[in-house]
Amino acid sequence: MYKTIDIDRKNLTLMGVKFSDIKTLENTANAIGTNMFEGFEPTPKSISLIRDYVNGQITFAEFIRLAKEKAYV
Repeated sequence: MYKTIDIDRKNLTLMGVKFSDIKTLENTANAIGTNMFEGFEPTPKSISLIRDYVNGQITFAEFIRLAKEKAYV
């Protein structure tokens, strides 16, 4: 079953995770929503990890390493 996630466009947060701009917030929310249909259950940590990758704060290799380590749980 699909669960909703808390998106606050006014404060630019997604499940309490702050974003720098509305475009990045909405693009990330759309990508997460699509993956939720496949069974992905986002957490604030996983959203932070995705945000950091999208913003270029971590590399793809770091993103994959953290995902394999289940750092998003």
